[in-house]
Formats: sequence, C-alpha cells, structure tokens
Amino acid sequence: MSKPRKKDWHPADIIAAFRKKNTSLAAQSRQAGLSSSTLANALTRSWPRGEKIIAAALGIAPEKIWPHSILIKKATG
Repeated sequence: MSKPRKKDWHPADIIAAFRKKNTSLAAQSRQAGLSSSTLANALTRSWPRGEKIIAAALGIAPEKIWPHSILIKKATG
C-alpha cells in the first residue's frame, strides 16, 4: 500500500491560524516590510520566501503547511 499523500493547508486554515494568534496575514506582511496584500500570494501560488515568512510567523515549519508543494519543489529542483 502506498502512503496517503499529505495535503497542503487550505488558505482559510492559514488565515484562521493567524486569527488564533491575534494577528493577520496583512499585519505579518507589513511587519516583513511588504505591502499588506503581498503575503497573500503565497496562499495561491508557489513563493518560497512568502511561505517561509508565514511559517515563521505561525511557528510552524513550511513543510508542515505545504507538504505537497515542498515535495514537488524538491523533486524538480
């Protein structure tokens, strides 16, 4: 039997995780010196820098939030 493939977190789950920490994606984006909507790009497309910023703000490894995407990135390059 093959292992079930791990799914990336749904964008709403990432936003909810920020709310649980009494912050927002926009606030973290500004704190990183970016426009308030810039980090939202990492929720819909591959952007390793944004993924790292989000993961660090949540205190979680990027591989836990985006396991499938990380595997693809490692396999392709």
